[in-house]
Amino acid sequence: MATRHDEAVVVDKLGSEVKTSAHNVHDSGSDAIDVPIAKSPKKTWRSYFWDTFDKTPEERRFLFKLDAVVLSFACLGYFIKNLDQVNINSSFVSGMKEDLGLYGNQLNYITACWTAGYVIGEIPSNMLLTRIRPSIWIPACEVTWSVLTILLAKCTNATQIYVLRFFIGLAESAFYPGMQYIIGSWYRRDELAKRSVIFHTSGNIGTMFSGYLMAAVYRLSDVQGFRGWQWLFIINTVISLPIAIAGFFFFPDVPEITRAWWLTKEEIEIAKRRMRLEGRANRGGSYTKAKFRKIFGSWHLYALTLLYIFFNNGSGYGSQPAFALWLKSTGHSVTQVNTYPTIASAISIIFALIYAWTSDTLFKGARWPPIVFSGVVLIILNTSLAIWDIPVGWKWACYILGMIGGGISGLTFAWAHEICGEDNEERAFVVGSMNEMAYVMQAWLPLLIWQQVEAPRYQKGFITMVFFAAGMALTALTIRYLHRREKAQKVKGEEAAEVEE
Repeated sequence: MATRHDEAVVVDKLGSEVKTSAHNVHDSGSDAIDVPIAKSPKKTWRSYFWDTFDKTPEERRFLFKLDAVVLSFACLGYFIKNLDQVNINSSFVSGMKEDLGLYGNQLNYITACWTAGYVIGEIPSNMLLTRIRPSIWIPACEVTWSVLTILLAKCTNATQIYVLRFFIGLAESAFYPGMQYIIGSWYRRDELAKRSVIFHTSGNIGTMFSGYLMAAVYRLSDVQGFRGWQWLFIINTVISLPIAIAGFFFFPDVPEITRAWWLTKEEIEIAKRRMRLEGRANRGGSYTKAKFRKIFGSWHLYALTLLYIFFNNGSGYGSQPAFALWLKSTGHSVTQVNTYPTIASAISIIFALIYAWTSDTLFKGARWPPIVFSGVVLIILNTSLAIWDIPVGWKWACYILGMIGGGISGLTFAWAHEICGEDNEERAFVVGSMNEMAYVMQAWLPLLIWQQVEAPRYQKGFITMVFFAAGMALTALTIRYLHRREKAQKVKGEEAAEVEE
């Protein structure tokens, strides 16, 4: 491996001359392949629909293949992860509660066991991704949780479910933060929010599909001796396992170590140059004491983690089937209880895409405006549900719009990739920390504010959501200020260094 300390001058097909620094970049050989990559491609109206339209033919071809494999694998993986995560709630309101006698706070404990496993694995898993091949680690974890899920169909008491959900959460901990790290290793600033959000919304599709799937398999109740909720877990694994196994054959790792059979040498060089232009560091460092001092001494870790804590715990119903339980309390059928909440998931997907496109295009890469907007809307909705005695039509609107903040996740991770881009190990650690600490909060908070015995009103829960939504908006504004100040200080430092030379 040869380290290059020169500069490559590249002329893109639109006529823009670009200088690319190769500092701290390791190429696969001494003679790198020159490829046309523009640092800032000329924008036309077409890029407002999709960012690849204004790029060179070579880069468009590369991005088409990258999206077809990486984005598809990410979305399918997150779909099956969320399908599994939500199926426990769908099963609970569709017969599991009565069949297994879960009449106390067992649903809260089931959620807490899954969350405990999830938070234990996240940061260690993301750190491992900087040392081993993601194409092995991530699919292996997917296979593990897919196999464990089918065992839920044979559970006869709450204790067995607690144990299985813990290990399922441990296996699933690798996927979401790991895939966000991988996406941040391949895509540029004007592409990042859209891909991160598309990835995240696939989880909402899993949430929607769970409701429809439960409504369908409920009719299989007592077929082959299995109840409808048991068939849900069986079919879950039948869907998940082939997707997990496919990952071993298609997942491309990260640009500097990829051995993907579907990428040419020229396209691998394109991938490396693109990250070089973004100033995004390659993997290759190690977690030394100095590295940890740097990570824990920066505002990046604390502010971005706090932002994600507010998002993850304040943008929905606290991972509770609040909408479904309200519907059940008002006498709706099992089919209605499982399908009506999917409307909220659909609304979440629509707004997620709006957030991504406006952030990448209209706001020119700014991540904070959609986050602040979402926070303000959630304050209004959750205040209304906390009051509870409101017109029925408005209550329906509050539940349907209650997941409007779900698409913010992709923006927070896109922001983290940009803020921490100059240090690969910090980026992996911070991304893992964001997701992990959010779930640490989720491990115990629902036991206090979303108690099953208080359903469907959940007054404490909705009041808490108001404060979390406000915290999310204020933290986003704080990060904007700190990041702008940091960039200004860096520019001053570079100017001072040039003067000294």
